[in-house]
Amino acid sequence: MSERVVTVILGGGRGTRLYPLTALRAKPAVPLAGKYRLIDIPVSNSINSGYRNVYVLTQFLSASLNRHIGRTFQFDVFSKGFVEVLAAEQTDHTEDWYQGTADAVRKQIHHFDRPSFDHVLILSGDHLYRMDYRDLVMRHEASGADVTVATFPVDRKGCTGFGIMGVDADGRIRAFTEKPGDDDDLSHIEVPDRLAAAWSLGDRRYLASMGVYVFRREALRAGLALPGALDFGRDILPAMVESHRVVAHRFDDYWADIGTIDAFFEANLGLCEDEPPFRFWDDQAPIYTRRRMLPASKVIDAHLERTIISEGCIVQGATLDRCVVGLRTRIGAGSSIRDSVIMGADFYESPVRRSGNREAGRPDVGIGQGCVLERVIVDKNARIGEGCVLRGKPGRPDEEGDGWVVRDGIIVIEKNAVIPAGTVI
Repeated sequence: MSERVVTVILGGGRGTRLYPLTALRAKPAVPLAGKYRLIDIPVSNSINSGYRNVYVLTQFLSASLNRHIGRTFQFDVFSKGFVEVLAAEQTDHTEDWYQGTADAVRKQIHHFDRPSFDHVLILSGDHLYRMDYRDLVMRHEASGADVTVATFPVDRKGCTGFGIMGVDADGRIRAFTEKPGDDDDLSHIEVPDRLAAAWSLGDRRYLASMGVYVFRREALRAGLALPGALDFGRDILPAMVESHRVVAHRFDDYWADIGTIDAFFEANLGLCEDEPPFRFWDDQAPIYTRRRMLPASKVIDAHLERTIISEGCIVQGATLDRCVVGLRTRIGAGSSIRDSVIMGADFYESPVRRSGNREAGRPDVGIGQGCVLERVIVDKNARIGEGCVLRGKPGRPDEEGDGWVVRDGIIVIEKNAVIPAGTVI
């Protein structure tokens, strides 16, 4: 069965809700948890499920994503499989870019619409979860479905922003409501009592789409042929509920949609807890990422609480509480950092380069001495001078400055930004 399933990962659009983290990179390439990238999640889940034929569809700023995939997911000559990026391209049939999730698949379907594949597993590239897709495919086959949608139980308050499935007592999807409002009446799509009891849903009587689908290859072709169908959630699924057998699969473990700055921030800091909701290491299903061969981190006369530190860092004389510290980060003496995500750097500065930057008035890469950071995301290769005070606050209005923005009450220092010494934001 594993060789009869092809995985297609949707890289997403411009990622405007994650700006400025997506200003210079595709959304799946955004760093996560100190040393990973978002794309590592669905690719690792697919590999761990035994599905090793993987395509990633992207069109915006894909250079770093291509580089990361090429350096990370390499199968040896004795094992079948590949992870390949399919970027939007002009052909004899079309000259425009992807117009939506379904349109992206339609324009690339010639790569995987082959008799060697029975099913197409379609995934989103910006979610954090661990899932064995074999359970999903088994449910798909056992139910005789044309399409199976992975769903996540939510209460009424949690429905906003998701596609909500209305199912019958057998789990067949009979209705689909895309992103209902807070005041919309959804009583007609509550999970029936019998199924809610069998699935132990409690008060979570609504099924939200996770953006994870399995299509029979013929059914996918039929769905993509629908006139004007550009998006799976908005166009194809509602139509196919009426004409095909579409079934819900319940997933009831940790799942987070990392589509906004606030969601990204909370997902990262949640990893710092004593019992985090998600663990990157699982001996049966680890999350894979690029091997960098960096030295172990060095911590000198510092105080750390609930903090994750990646490889290659130097933390000297600083205080960190509930922080995620990325690769090659340098933090100066006397700095106090709380509730922050530091993505680190792509390189080490040589002494000669560091000296030249200092002569030009540029701070070193990293965080200088005597800084205060609270509710801050520092993107890669940023330079924060000595004595800077950067304080985000819940409810703080959005604003922008030179090299920084405020979103959802969180200060985001842009990639490669230079924040002069003594700056207060």
